[in-house]
Amino acid sequence: MEELAASKNWTEEERLELAAKLDAELDAFIDGLEKKRYEEGWPEDRWQEEMDKHPFFMKRAPQPGDEVHPMFEGLQKLKYDPEENTREELALNYKEDGNFYMKHKKFRMAVYSFTEGIKSKCENQDVLAVLYNNRSAAHYFIKNYRSSLSDAQRALFYKPDYTKARWRAAQCAHELDKFDVCTQLCEELLEVDIDHKEAKALLHKNKMKKLEVERNQRKELAEARRRASRLQKLKDAVEQRSIKFDDQRLNKKLDITEELLRPKFLPLEDYPVHLDEADGSTLIWPAAFSYPEFLFSDFQQQLPETATMLDCLQTLFAEPLPCDKNQEYRVGNVNVYYENRKVGCVHKVDMTKTLRELMDEKSFFVSGGSLLFYIVPKDSRVEQEFIHQPRRPMVYS
Repeated sequence: MEELAASKNWTEEERLELAAKLDAELDAFIDGLEKKRYEEGWPEDRWQEEMDKHPFFMKRAPQPGDEVHPMFEGLQKLKYDPEENTREELALNYKEDGNFYMKHKKFRMAVYSFTEGIKSKCENQDVLAVLYNNRSAAHYFIKNYRSSLSDAQRALFYKPDYTKARWRAAQCAHELDKFDVCTQLCEELLEVDIDHKEAKALLHKNKMKKLEVERNQRKELAEARRRASRLQKLKDAVEQRSIKFDDQRLNKKLDITEELLRPKFLPLEDYPVHLDEADGSTLIWPAAFSYPEFLFSDFQQQLPETATMLDCLQTLFAEPLPCDKNQEYRVGNVNVYYENRKVGCVHKVDMTKTLRELMDEKSFFVSGGSLLFYIVPKDSRVEQEFIHQPRRPMVYS
C-alpha cells in the first residue's frame, strides 16, 4: 500500500475502493480454509474427567496403571524427596497421608503411610508418638490387636502422658485377655481423670471377663483331669485283659493311645471302647458285622464285653435283613467268623462265648479300634467261598 501510494496519487474514493476489495479477498480466504476439528483440547463431554487428572484439581491419588501427570511426579518429589525435606517434614507428610486414609477407612494403607513416617527417623518425640498412636488405631480397626497394643505402648514411651495411646492400649489388652495390663492402664487413666467413663466401664468389663475366663479354665482343667483319669483306667483294663490289636507291631510293646482305640469305621468313630459308667469295670466295645454275600455291614456302637455272640445275633436279626430274599440269615442258621489278619486266616466263633472270652483267644485281634466279625449262612456256597478265599498276612513297613 505504501509503495502504491508512493507511485500514484490516490484519491480518497480510490483508497476506500481498494480497502473494500482487500477485505473481501480476506473473507474469501478465511471461508476457503479447510474446517477440521481441534484435537488438542478437551472434549466437551469429558472435560470433568480431564480436569480430575490435573494435579491441582484431582480428587484421588493415581492408581496402579494410571497415566501420571508430570506435574504430579514433581509434586511427589517435592513432598517425599529426602533432599527436599527434613526428616520431620517427611514424617509429617506421611502422617498427613495416613490421616487421609484413616478418614476414608483405608486402614491398611494408613498403616503403610504411618510406617513410612516412622522410618523417616524423625527426632521429634511428639511426632513419633503421634505416628505410633495413629498406626495403633489403624491396626485396631483391622483387629490386629497385638500390633496395636505394641504401637500404643511405643507411643507412651515417647509421650508418657499420651491419654489417647493409653486408652487404645487398654482396649487392646482387654481384647487379648491381658487382664492385668488392662487393669493397670485403666487405673492410670482414672488417676489423671477420675471421671473417665470409658475407663471405668472397661475396668468393670475387664474384671468380669477375667472371672469368666478363669472359671472356664478351671472347668477345662478339671475336665482334662477327668479325661486323663478315664483314659488311664481304660488303659489299665485293656492291659489287664491282654487285649491284642492288629495295629501292634510284632515283638513291640503295646502303646495304648487314644488314637489306637479310636474306631476307623465311620459309623463307629464317635463310639470308642470305654468303661461302663454304671459299674466302672465292664468294657463297652464298638463292633462291625460284615455280610460277605451282600458286601455291606451292620454296626453295633456299644456292645458290653459280657454279651455272647448269640446275644449279638438276636439283636441283629430282630428284623429280617432287607436284602435276604431267601430268609437265610436268622439265629441258628448262620456261622460267625473273625479274621486273624496277622497270619491271614479265619476262625469260627463259638456262639456261646462272650466277647471277652473271644478276645482272650490267641488268634483274636482288635481291628481298627473295633471288633470285626463276618456272618455267612451255614454250610452254604457263600461260607465255603469265604473260608477258602486267598488271604495275605499283614506286612509292616
